[in-house]
Amino acid sequence: MGENGTVAKHHYYQGSAAMEVSSAEQGHTAASKCFDDDGRLKRTGTMWTASAHIITAVIGSGVLSLAWAIAQLGWVAGPAVMLLFSLVTYYTSALLSDCYRSGDETTGKRNYTYMDAVNANLSGIKVQICGFLQYANIVGVAIGYTIAASISMLAIKRANCFHVEGHVNPCHISSTPYMIIFGVAQIFFSQIPDFDQISWLSILAAIMSFTYSTIGLGLGIVQVVANGAVKGSLTGISIGVVTPMDKVWRSLQAFGDIAFAYSYSLILIEIQDTIRTPPPSESKVMRRATVVSVATTTLFYMLCGCMGYAAFGDNAPGNLLTGFGFYEPFWLLDIANAAIVVHLVGAYQVYCQPLFAFVEKWAQQRWPESRFITGEIQLPVVPSGFKLNLFRLTWRSAFVVATTVVSMLLPFFNDVVGFLGAIGFWPLTVYFPVEMYIVQKKIPKWSSQWVCLQLLSLGCLIITVASAAGSIAGIMSDLKVYKPFSTTD
Repeated sequence: MGENGTVAKHHYYQGSAAMEVSSAEQGHTAASKCFDDDGRLKRTGTMWTASAHIITAVIGSGVLSLAWAIAQLGWVAGPAVMLLFSLVTYYTSALLSDCYRSGDETTGKRNYTYMDAVNANLSGIKVQICGFLQYANIVGVAIGYTIAASISMLAIKRANCFHVEGHVNPCHISSTPYMIIFGVAQIFFSQIPDFDQISWLSILAAIMSFTYSTIGLGLGIVQVVANGAVKGSLTGISIGVVTPMDKVWRSLQAFGDIAFAYSYSLILIEIQDTIRTPPPSESKVMRRATVVSVATTTLFYMLCGCMGYAAFGDNAPGNLLTGFGFYEPFWLLDIANAAIVVHLVGAYQVYCQPLFAFVEKWAQQRWPESRFITGEIQLPVVPSGFKLNLFRLTWRSAFVVATTVVSMLLPFFNDVVGFLGAIGFWPLTVYFPVEMYIVQKKIPKWSSQWVCLQLLSLGCLIITVASAAGSIAGIMSDLKVYKPFSTTD
């Protein structure tokens, strides 16, 4: 991750410079049992831990909006678009994984972050643009996950309210307290220094994602059986139910929702930096992890999205589980929504670690002598392996507070998800991986491979612009009727 735990290990590197050099120079010596070829502590990640990180990042709030997205596109275009995005994501992720090392795939210089990879292969303004887009997208994801977690916590409270009070009681509840609860939890978990130390959280979150996806799938099947028929149509929601213009905007927004459901390229390099030293090369391991994770998520997406559409048809909700919502068995819905919340706690951390590391590395380089920034405190009540850094505590807590406050002001789950997917998909998932791969492999301009890669990039750019427009239209529509901090209807 990032700088592989710079904060946690900064003091150690200073005291072990000679050992690092020795380790790097001597290769397979005693010192290399503790250090990798770059002098950093031995990486221990495998295909399975990388897959867990990816699944944790990918199967999140996005899966809950897929039934709605398919409802806008219909039985033909919905699954086709989903399959298309999965293939594009896999292909561009494979291109990006080849850029982890510059030069030879087993001995070349490592690029620790997405920005490092861009800087090593591209130059100039592209590096700054990439950094802005990556970190802005991470902020957006943090906001989106806070909104999604509060919706699930709210669903638990309302389901229990309806179970006790009956459906006549409107059970008006504000989502604000639940966003605050999620924010407090994130302040605590954000003190975990780096990717190396959150593998357990990723594995737990991945298990939770399968839990609620399976429950959603099961409830969808039960609903279809209860309906006695499969709902939906070949072309999606009908003109008449919505206006022609709304049909266009909704369809474009659906593209953005599906793109967001596969968005993880912006943290791929950081995940790859946790994989143990070759053989096999990190890029080969990462490709396998990508196959496993993208195939797994696509299967769950198809099942949950299609079954949700089959159950609800044109009335498929923006959030699948809150759509089953306030019906029996309420306890099963509570379990599913609780699993979502636990999963999103882990997903939030997986996504935000690169941004945390970037700011902390910059601060260390800017003020290397500051005890506030580089000093660490051993707390008597926690395990000896964990040390508190005051700058990390202050900066990460401030970040969580800021994203929580913004979430309270903009709780438009579907439109926010669509917009995030749109603005991040083309540049981070397609454009930069394609451009870096062309430079890394020295692909000749106007060759058949170069033309195909550029056509792929152009097609995804068109989708990005159209999806962003659809999501902005949805957000503007929501703003006309929204009152901040109000209770849920």
